[in-house]
Amino acid sequence: MKNLLLKLFGITLLLVTLPFVYASDDHIAPEEFLARVFGGELPSSSTVWLTGDTKDVAQSILGHAPDYLRLRYWGDEQRSAWIVDEIGKTEPITIGLVVAKNEIEEVKVLAFRESRGWEIKYDFFTRQFNGATIQPKQRLDRHIDGISGATLSVKAMTNVSRLVLYLAESVST
Repeated sequence: MKNLLLKLFGITLLLVTLPFVYASDDHIAPEEFLARVFGGELPSSSTVWLTGDTKDVAQSILGHAPDYLRLRYWGDEQRSAWIVDEIGKTEPITIGLVVAKNEIEEVKVLAFRESRGWEIKYDFFTRQFNGATIQPKQRLDRHIDGISGATLSVKAMTNVSRLVLYLAESVST
């Protein structure tokens, strides 16, 4: 009986902690992401300040005031890489985005810290963003399919994509 209780406790402990292990099983360092995007030749970085109208639009896109005053990006007006943290449910998700000629070239989850919604880091989800552009009122030009149980993570990824497209467009003009 004692052995059975120990086995049940072990199995229960494993099942309870599994989502946390899944959520933190891998990450990509920002330097790694940037080196891959630019083939090892890292361009200089620039900064976009979120003030005035830009801050208002960012707040409208995110649905809350941004937690930062500026965002850094690498590249130029033709092709740029951005790394942004956005809260999913309670924890930040670090997202890397590449924008070329005002459309998304790539979206990559660099670090996922939530206990749910980790499916957003897989290609079947992120490739929906490839080629997306920003439309009037800062909407994406396409519908992004959600993932059951990952609603807040999907929303965070979609909002960050909209924000980065808006900012990339503003620095290219």
